[in-house]
Amino acid sequence: MKSLSLTIDGMSCGHCVSAVRRALEEMKAVQVESVDIGHASVRYDPGALGPEQVLAAVRDAGYQATAAEPSDPSVV
Repeated sequence: MKSLSLTIDGMSCGHCVSAVRRALEEMKAVQVESVDIGHASVRYDPGALGPEQVLAAVRDAGYQATAAEPSDPSVV
């Protein structure tokens, strides 16, 4: 499993947090670590999917998502 930190634009309330969490939890190869307004952290199976698919799930939920730069290059 690899870690991925997301920066998410367009979130402003608890409903937004729930929508993003739900979109990420529906992905089979993703474990949600945290979701807060503007950010999410997940672990994903790189053998099953890549970061772009995780980002696409958040975008499909109606939010703009980008991969945050890791402070430790070995994290992503």
